[in-house]
Amino acid sequence: MENRLKMLASEKVENSKRLTIRPGIKVWLARAITTAIIWTIFAQMIALRELLGPILLKGMPYCFSSPIVFQIGEKSLVPTKVVLPPKRIYKNNGYLMVSCNGGLNQMRAAICDMVAIARQLNVTLVVPELDKTSFWADPSDFQDIFDVNHFITSLRDEVRILKQLPTRVKKRVEQGLSFTMSPISWSNITYYENQILPLLLKHKVVHLNRTDARLANNGLHTDIQKLRCRVNFNALRFTSQIEELGRRIVRILRERGPFIVLHLRYEMDMLAFSGCAHGCDIKEEEELTRMRYAYPMWKEKVINSELKRKEGLCPLTPEEIALTLTALGIDHNVQIYIAAGEIYGGEKRMASLLREFPNLVRKETLLQPSDLMDFQNHSSQMAALDYLVSLESDIFIPTYDGNMAKVVEGHRRFLGFKKTILLDRRLLVNLIDQYSNGSLSWDEFSIAIKEAHVYRMGSPKRRIAIPDRPKEEDYFYSNPHECLQLIDEPLESTLS
Repeated sequence: MENRLKMLASEKVENSKRLTIRPGIKVWLARAITTAIIWTIFAQMIALRELLGPILLKGMPYCFSSPIVFQIGEKSLVPTKVVLPPKRIYKNNGYLMVSCNGGLNQMRAAICDMVAIARQLNVTLVVPELDKTSFWADPSDFQDIFDVNHFITSLRDEVRILKQLPTRVKKRVEQGLSFTMSPISWSNITYYENQILPLLLKHKVVHLNRTDARLANNGLHTDIQKLRCRVNFNALRFTSQIEELGRRIVRILRERGPFIVLHLRYEMDMLAFSGCAHGCDIKEEEELTRMRYAYPMWKEKVINSELKRKEGLCPLTPEEIALTLTALGIDHNVQIYIAAGEIYGGEKRMASLLREFPNLVRKETLLQPSDLMDFQNHSSQMAALDYLVSLESDIFIPTYDGNMAKVVEGHRRFLGFKKTILLDRRLLVNLIDQYSNGSLSWDEFSIAIKEAHVYRMGSPKRRIAIPDRPKEEDYFYSNPHECLQLIDEPLESTLS
């Protein structure tokens, strides 16, 4: 009996040894199990966030982006995590590649159009390629001007956007299996559904090599218009480097008092392109003409400068704008920020404007040369700085209705109908000529100009549509009224 008990005890000890886990193995197994549990929880949290996460506010007002922060007393600010909208799930009909043409704001509007088109066609959009071959020859890529990651993620509930084509699709393009074309200007969305979508289904990749003014101003569904606004006012955020420098310029100006931004389109290329030479001497006129003929893409060559001016189709000269600002009653001591490139004629041509308004400033005079070093020879990045300052100004005054003037006007409307004086150039040059030849006294001249611009201050109004003449109707991006709260008719607010 005693021997049997010893045998049982021996078996229990042996079994116990077999079941005992060595300390090293126990730690390893515990870590593996813990890691597996953590990753499982993490994956479930991601899935739950994508399912329940709120969509980013569509049409969120944007000037300078600023992170949401918590503040406790005087302690440091801690940014909260950005909540991404859930991905939109759809059957992909192909890949849309686009090459933008023109300056910064022409490309900006085109990008908004292309996102809306990609959304309607259920295709994947490749981050747009920016123009590097135009007059300005700016080598900047999309990510050099815009926050590309924000662009992609903030729109992911609307359209899938990739930085580049997938490898297998890229090979098709390299083999010449894609389709390249220039879409028809001012087209309705049905044009893209009937003409472009079949090409996407057939070739898988369509490359649109010109994108300016390719989508109509009017006749589009409200959802399309609001998406264009969302891209323009929220998704197209400038890079942190551009925004930080823009803030610094605005801060310097604000410390000195109120300021006006004057978008003075009196650069050499603008005058050569438009054929406007009022006030120039013979040598300058010849120089502008030579430049116009040097660029084959500028179609119009023989231009009657004075006739064009009388029709209101020329940018105002510095002398004309000095008279106009004075007649409007602008304080002569106010800061006027010149948003423009190099003024044709230099200091000599700016003398009369400087004499009447001595506080003329530019980014080059407000900042040190080292601050702008990275922006030199990058006209679109320099224009982005002017764009940001223009949005923040107390008054914005464009002297010509180019792309920047129009897009800034619309953005300022979106930010609460900030004052934008839209000069009636046709009337102005007529009044200026009458005042110059003595037909009008100063008081008569000033009163006429003030009365003419009472309702041209960027106040709420409906966009004018002209059927069959899209080039003559109001531009969508200068007055995107579908995205605004108008006075005469309540619309869904996008400013909340």
